[in-house]
Amino acid sequence: MANKKPTLQDVADALGISRNTVSRALNNPGTVSEATRDKIFQKAAELGYKQFNLFQALPEAHAPLISNSTNEIAFFTQSFPGSSHFGTKLLNTFQKKIGDFGYKLSVYIIRDTEIEQQCFPTNFNMEHTSGIICLELFSESYSDFLCKQNIPLLLVDTVFNHNDLNLQADLLYMENQTSVYLMLKELVTKGYRNISFIGDRFHCQSFYERWKTYCAVMADYNISINFNNSILDNDSNPYGDINWLTKRIQRLPVLPDVFFCANDYLAISAIKALKALNISVPEDVLICGFDDAPESVVIEPSITTVHIPSDSMGYIAADLLMTRIAHPDMPYRTTYVKTDIIFRDSTHK
Repeated sequence: MANKKPTLQDVADALGISRNTVSRALNNPGTVSEATRDKIFQKAAELGYKQFNLFQALPEAHAPLISNSTNEIAFFTQSFPGSSHFGTKLLNTFQKKIGDFGYKLSVYIIRDTEIEQQCFPTNFNMEHTSGIICLELFSESYSDFLCKQNIPLLLVDTVFNHNDLNLQADLLYMENQTSVYLMLKELVTKGYRNISFIGDRFHCQSFYERWKTYCAVMADYNISINFNNSILDNDSNPYGDINWLTKRIQRLPVLPDVFFCANDYLAISAIKALKALNISVPEDVLICGFDDAPESVVIEPSITTVHIPSDSMGYIAADLLMTRIAHPDMPYRTTYVKTDIIFRDSTHK
């Protein structure tokens, strides 16, 4: 019984809250308050709940291979990735790799107060930290703050990187341009020319690269981009609210041939909104996304998407940060990891 794996109920009992609340916090964090979410994350990490096994102390098999008094790598994020997020697999393999070098992973949820005050979390100890990895930390000011702290830093995806934003850190992205170009080219050559984009193109660098590639395909095939026939609202709007998205689709001048969504979360929301409008996918409109989230296979119809090799990205992230720690004066690197298109039912009539 001593080795019994902790469950959702164990986390709930330890906090005196309902199992349903814990489930919602871990799988759909936006449905609970920030304070409750953070308490649940911390308790899940403390108990070693399966989704948080990367936070547990390293086993004896991962005892330090090098003598290192500052043996922590800090993980910074504004929202811990859910079980279907590519970052979960990335972090698991990242932890395994840094464990071979004698490091352990410490987790910090960066709150709005830290971003506003340009400071580290109160429990962060620079003296015990050899490097920082950030996942989807999309604040320009806070990213710039971290770059100035003279500590090895790896940013996995970043804030939208406009020309005057010079991030002094190693950067790791999934490859967006080739996969999106080839996916949309396939649809255009089949005769689908009215293609709309769904998503805030300035949400992050990866979204922007997907948007720019969409524009490149349209330009290369002499197709005019109708901004009014895309849904480009700022991501402060509730894209996950089916009622909101339904109304936005209804306001489009023309129903497009294809909705290209910036990720699978948006593609799934679009399918649900279209179903609410009695519009069939793919009979009336095609849908494609990006990420290859587990839900993209389960939903009807399954979604044409782009697969991110999350496990491999974790190993690459570890190599980048370990090299930076060993050679702090080497030039900064921007690394892209190849992605693969998966055509499914949402684009097959």
